[in-house]
Amino acid sequence: MHRFYEGVRDDEVLRPMYPEDLTEPKRHLAGFLIQFWGGSQAYSQERGHPRLRMRHVPFTIGPAERDAWYRNMVRALNSLVEERNILPEAETAMRDYFSMSAEAMRNAE
Repeated sequence: MHRFYEGVRDDEVLRPMYPEDLTEPKRHLAGFLIQFWGGSQAYSQERGHPRLRMRHVPFTIGPAERDAWYRNMVRALNSLVEERNILPEAETAMRDYFSMSAEAMRNAE
């Protein structure tokens, strides 16, 4: 998550959507992804059902925001693929999920 939020910190489209301190967003996203990919259920125990779209309704997410989020997520993923020797099948599954998620969060034109 650290690499994704490095991108957010410098992204003129995404940065205004986040609080000054990125600690909690990092923790929430990490917990969600751990749970989604079969790990600990701590995210749901703490925050309830993920309700991805509902949690993002307060933010205007159009194509620019969707694309910025996806771009930063893929950049972070690419750095991990190279560093941690992630299997191609896992990389494809993650890219597909991030693409679907980015579009699912869109609530504006």
